Amino acid sequence: MPELPDPTASAAVLIGTSAYRHLLQVPAVENNLADLADALQDVTVWGLPQARCSVVPDPATPSELLDPVYELGRQSTDTFLVYYCGHGLRDSDSADLYLALTGSREGAGYTATEYRHLRAALRASPARRKIVILDCCFSGRATRTLGASGDLAAQAVVDGAYVLTASPRDHAALAPDGERHTAFTGELLKLLMDGVADASDTLDLETLFRELDARLRSKNRPSPQRSQVNDIGRLPLVRNRARATRTTAAGPVIDIEVQAALMASGLQLARLLRSVGRNRDALPILRMILQARVPEAEGESVAVHLELAELLTETGQDKEAIETLEAAFRQTHKRFGPEALTVCRRLAELLQQAGNHRQACDVLRHALDSLDEDVPPPPTAR
Repeated sequence: MPELPDPTASAAVLIGTSAYRHLLQVPAVENNLADLADALQDVTVWGLPQARCSVVPDPATPSELLDPVYELGRQSTDTFLVYYCGHGLRDSDSADLYLALTGSREGAGYTATEYRHLRAALRASPARRKIVILDCCFSGRATRTLGASGDLAAQAVVDGAYVLTASPRDHAALAPDGERHTAFTGELLKLLMDGVADASDTLDLETLFRELDARLRSKNRPSPQRSQVNDIGRLPLVRNRARATRTTAAGPVIDIEVQAALMASGLQLARLLRSVGRNRDALPILRMILQARVPEAEGESVAVHLELAELLTETGQDKEAIETLEAAFRQTHKRFGPEALTVCRRLAELLQQAGNHRQACDVLRHALDSLDEDVPPPPTAR
């Protein structure tokens, strides 16, 4: 099998705006982000570690949109993927592309993020391969044209990158009513999760593009466009799940019980190393076992998050400690229990120390609300 991008040296930033104050809402964007993140982190597709897949929902400012791109871009030496879905705008006085923020207004580019700034952030990354995916649902009813000369892929080009866009210059990307995803991202997700029956064991960007184009055309939907440099689209990107179902597993999938046992053993080893002062050796072990996503071992995973966050705090790496606890918070916020309460308390402490008082209050408020929900109602008087 051709070599796939190294997940530990790669990263993805998934950006999407679904809620707007002045533009039409695009609720499918929220599903796009969640399902695309799951697909990229699936070990049978790519296996990107959770910490290296940043989801940025509803950015309100250019810095909220761009900061994660700069941060994860600097950490990527293999493949760096940036995805944006939302309204694509044009300034009334220019032909420049703008990516809409929650408060953006049609015809007012200064209320959005100019694409050239995202392009600059991508250029700053040392990654050998950069991928840009733009699923832009345009202003108005999300079915209007971008209205400019030259297709979007050409305008969005980034040196050394493969740029894939949802539609040509004279069409709009679609968000069909009643469908979970936008038209373009919905088909992309089907390809990632189902694979391509007559393709090789791995899928490259050119194969994905050809399949997307054929499937969208068959449904009379806007045709995707692409631009690339140095034939970069021929490099393998993900495993082909269609091939895996007929022959062997698509990736290093280990029995869930074995994965859970490895996680427990890794946690025990890390704690042993910490007890003898070998914190430097414990760190990579904790990071490594968090890359395995084992739904049946979520409780053990939370324990690993807490152990890693504590170790990071002890070594002065507070920013990563907060990110680790935030990941644990997202994992536990829907099933509250003792471990979730510990996560909330530690996360609130670190956020307060970092000066993020409002976020700390929000975390504590969530903990109190969850406790209230878990308290049984008083007995009814008879």
